[in-house]
This record gives sequence, structure tokens and C-alpha cells, in this order.
Amino acid sequence: MARARLKGTGRHRAVKPVKGGRQAVALATVLSAAGAQAVSAAGSAQAAESPTWTEGPIFNDPLGTTDQQYAIRTRLVELTNAALPGSTIKVAVYHVWEATVVNALVDARNRGVNVQVLLDESSVSDRPTNTSYGTLASALGTDRTKRSYITTCPKDKSCLGDPRFGKSIMHNKFWLFSAVAGATNVVVETTTNSTPSANTRFFNDALVLPNNPTMYDAYSDYFDTMAARDWASWNYRTVSNGLYKAYFFPRAGNTRATDTVYSVLNNVQCTYKDTAGVTQHTKVRVAIFKLTRLAIAEKLVSLKKSGCSVSIVYAESDSAKSSGGTKGTWEKMHTTGGPTVRCYNDDRDPLSPGKKLTTPFIIHSKYILVDGVYDGVRNKVSFTGSGNYTGPALRENDESIIKVDDDAVHDMYRTHFDRVTKVAYPGTSDTTDLCKGVKPLPDDGEKPTT
Repeated sequence: MARARLKGTGRHRAVKPVKGGRQAVALATVLSAAGAQAVSAAGSAQAAESPTWTEGPIFNDPLGTTDQQYAIRTRLVELTNAALPGSTIKVAVYHVWEATVVNALVDARNRGVNVQVLLDESSVSDRPTNTSYGTLASALGTDRTKRSYITTCPKDKSCLGDPRFGKSIMHNKFWLFSAVAGATNVVVETTTNSTPSANTRFFNDALVLPNNPTMYDAYSDYFDTMAARDWASWNYRTVSNGLYKAYFFPRAGNTRATDTVYSVLNNVQCTYKDTAGVTQHTKVRVAIFKLTRLAIAEKLVSLKKSGCSVSIVYAESDSAKSSGGTKGTWEKMHTTGGPTVRCYNDDRDPLSPGKKLTTPFIIHSKYILVDGVYDGVRNKVSFTGSGNYTGPALRENDESIIKVDDDAVHDMYRTHFDRVTKVAYPGTSDTTDLCKGVKPLPDDGEKPTT
């Protein structure tokens, strides 16, 4: 698809042709029938036919069917089951508490796959009775010099964050597969943890990139760096490859010039003329679990006032009341003439009217969509990853974000955005304590009530 160019800009990358399979991806996606896998009697993963791994996003739908709720987990387990003996799986996830995922990783190890798992320490300490870590430790070991292991970052600290900044977390959520039946160098950047609520209460997304050695190597190197816990020599980095650009955190600095998301939004031009000479307005859509970085809220308001169409769906912000200041992100987002803002933080029990849920239905994705002019070019771009728009996510936590320069991917995220905003509650009536951050959500949901 050709894009209109603006004067005075550099060369724009060509858009990759859209695969037929990508067009068919819906909220819940499954492998094509031609990609059905068969496991041999010896236990090694061999495909009856070479699987077709569709490049592009997958979305779960906690309000949908069981298949739709577990769409992302299903794909991760399918990839794990398809990993070839001698290949390597690397998993960097904040929390892993699901037996289905744990058992798939153990089975992979048992058939000769190297399995390496990195968790935030709270994945263990937050759920002392959960057996996930113990099961993986028994199967993989904990020796990081071996080809298989499970390890965590230090308690109350990310692997790469400077301890001077206090508490931090390893908040990444990505899976890497060096070789599966039908593909090599597979990256899955997702917003989902492996927890029950991540499937049945939280709207999440995952971006699947098969056969992408540049992105695979970049993520793999980042994984190894985190596992080595060499925070003293860590520097924020980015890696580009064709349609994709990855950003790896934490990022040092204390100015807006060193705020990656702010810089992304700063590349947006709000008005432009189309090929017919008619003035058009760039559309910016943000789906974010937590937005407490005032600079981002201020920039989104500024874009709206500069002529952009700006829509935000979020689960949690901070109000002046919750932050202890005179102004928070909630107040800023609700500036007169500011963006269209909807909160999705719904603690109503659909089965028992009037009863409150311990773990609400929420938007847990973290993406920005731009449809208009970005970096001087008429374009559609998407940014997704693990990082919320908070101070720690930028400066202290281990996080990753990926940019996708592809119209079809943008449009699939747009469909997801429309779905979430349609069901968002309380929506525009977002004066609740949950939306304003006065009553914070339990960490990752599913917290014990006693």
C-alpha cells in the first residue's frame, strides 16, 4: 500500500504485503488445520504437516467464549509444544502461576528442549502456596550456567534497575523460541502474565513474530543480560529491523527528552493535507492499564488541543487525592478540551448483581496507535509491550516495547480498541476510586482475601 509523503522527510520503509492468514486473525486465533501437530511415541515434537504460524497480533477476550478468553495462552502453549528437541525457549514474565503453562514447559524440557525462565521474585513470594516455581525448579534446575534453568531477579528489584531508585520489578512479558516445527527465531511480545485473571478478567494482546532473527537476537541478548543481573553496566537500547523496532528498559535520565513514550508522541503531527488537498486530523488511540506519568497525560492533552483526535481507555490513573499533590494524571486527562477518556475498571459481579469482584475486569494492554502523520510521514503505526506509562516503568523496571510499522497490524489493534471502548465500564463516568487510583488494584489480581 502506497503512502502519501510529506515534503522534507526521509525515505519511508515499504509496507510488507499482508498475508492472507493475517486478515483472518480474530479476537481468538488458533493454528490452521494444516498446522496440526503430532507428537511421536518417543516424545519428540514432530509436525504431521508444517504448522503455519501467523505473523501479527492475537487478542484475548475475557467477556467471550472460553477459546477467546484463552487465545493468547493457547498460542503460547502451541508454540511450546512445537519446540524442536535441542532448541531453546526463553520466557521472561512477571508472574507465572498457571499449571497449564508450567506443564507445557516441563514437557518441552523432557523431550530435549532447553528451557530458560526468568521471573520477578514476587512471582514466588506473592503466592507462597502456588506450586509453579517449585515444579519448574525441579524440572529445569536453578543453575544459570546450564542450558535449562529458572531464576528470578532479586527481591524487590528488577534485574537491571539501579538500586538507588528503590523498589523495582522485572515486568517483561515475552517468549522466545529458537526453533519450532514450521518456523525459527520466533518472538512473542505480550502484555499478559501467566495468571488466571490474565485470561478471564484482563483484556491483553500479544504480537507474534516468526522467522525474525534480528528481533529474536535482540530479545535473546536482553534476556541473557537480565539473567546475569548486570545492572551496573546496563544502558537503554533499541534495535530496528524492517517493520519493527524494539525498545529495552530501564532508561536512565530525568528529562522528557529521555522519556521514550513522550518522544513517540512528540513525533505525531496533528493536521495534514491528503492527496486531494483536504485537511485531515491524525488519530491517536491509547489503551493502557496504568497511566501515572504526568508528562504523558500532558502530551496527550496537548495533541488534542493541537488538532489530533485523541482517545484513551485506561484502568488506573492517579488523582490529586491519590498522589498527594495538587494535580494528577486523572485531572490532567480531564482538562477541558482534552481527549476522550474512558475507564475500564469494572468490579461488578455479572453473576451476582450488587456484589463486588475482588479482581475487576480491566484493560491490561499497553498500546498506542497512530493513524495520520508520524515522524513526518503519512502512516499507521502501533506500539505495544509490557510497560505502563508510569515513572518506574521508564526508569527502574525491566520492560520492553515494540513498534510495528504495518497498516494491517494497526487496523487489527484498532478493532480491538473499538471492542474494549464499547464495553468499558464505568466508561466516561470515571470518577470512581478505582479509576482515580484512590483504591489501587491488587497487584496482578487474584490476591488472597485473607
